[in-house]
Parts: sequence; structure tokens; C-alpha cells
Amino acid sequence: MPQKSFRCLRLLPLASVLLTACSLMQPTQPGKAPTSPEWREHAQKVQNLSQYQTRGSFAYISDRKKLYARFFWQQSSPQRYRLLLTSPLGSTELELQSQPDNVQLIDGKGKRYVGKDAQYMVQQLTGMAIPLDNLRQWMLGLPGDAQRYELDQHALLRSASYRQGDQDWSVSYQSYTEGALPLPQSLELSQGEQRIKLKMDNWTVQ
Repeated sequence: MPQKSFRCLRLLPLASVLLTACSLMQPTQPGKAPTSPEWREHAQKVQNLSQYQTRGSFAYISDRKKLYARFFWQQSSPQRYRLLLTSPLGSTELELQSQPDNVQLIDGKGKRYVGKDAQYMVQQLTGMAIPLDNLRQWMLGLPGDAQRYELDQHALLRSASYRQGDQDWSVSYQSYTEGALPLPQSLELSQGEQRIKLKMDNWTVQ
């Protein structure tokens, strides 16, 4: 009898683990189709945003570089934006101002650079490969130039896949804000060994 009781007690933790696993691995609810009227209406509202800004936390992780910073993104028109990355102590890591045919970048040492391709300049001067042209769309929850994308059950972007040259980027969304116009609150970009994580603290839109 004591031996049987001992065996029963040993099975209890295993059973609880199995129950926990079952509760965590519930299937994802089916998403809306990209042709759904809910998605079309939401996407149109987001595309109509002319001015907005957001701030939060930024992480860039690769086998060559790691950067954890605060970020501030300000879009003053469809073709004009400002990106500011600051260290946890408040010092500037990078300040980028982009407008048609004119890009200015200030690095962490205060050196100013001028060019025409923001994405190329950031990669050459900081070593970070950030797909800025599409990131502006992905931050808003729009697919941008992604060849494939999926929506969640609320007709919001759940994931997107984009191929640029020989690089395959994947975007996944963890959460959105609540309200009349939901906007991304947390998302992650990945390409090979590279990871870019954004978490927005708040949004201001006009």
C-alpha cells in the first residue's frame, strides 16, 4: 500500500504539467481574410493618418551588435519623419531626420552626416540593418510591401513576410491599443540572426 501511494503522488506533478501545457497550447482563433470589409475599413483609416508620433522601447539584437534604447518616432507628413534613439541614461544614440532627397543623421558622438538613403546610412554608420521604408508601415499595423500577411480575428495585422534582395523579413504582432483606431503596441521583426523589438508606450495621432 505505501508503494502504491508513492506512485500516485509522483504522478500528480506530471498531470499538473500536462494540464498546464494543454491550457497554454490552445489553438489560435482563425483570422479575417485580407478581403474582409473590416480590414479594408481599418487599413484606410490608418493610411489617412498624416501626422503622428509614438515613443517606447527599442531593442536591436544580432550576432554582431546589441542595442537597447528608448525611441521616439515623429511623422510630420507621409515623406517626413524623425527617429530618435536614446540610451537608458538619456544620451543620444542616433538621431535621424528624413525627407525627400535629404537625410540627416547624427550619431552617438555628435557627428552629423548627410545623404539621400536613410536605410543605407543607418546600416553603414551604426551596423544596424533596419528596413526603415517598410518599418514606417509596419509600425502602424500596415503590411507595406510585404508579399504575404495574415490578419487576426479582429481584422488587425497578425504577421507579415517581406523579401528584400536576399533577405527575408518576418513581422509578428503581440498586442494592439484599444479604442476606435487600434494601433500596434508591441511587435517584433526578424531576419536571420537579427531581431528588432518595438514596444510603444503611447500614440498621438492627428
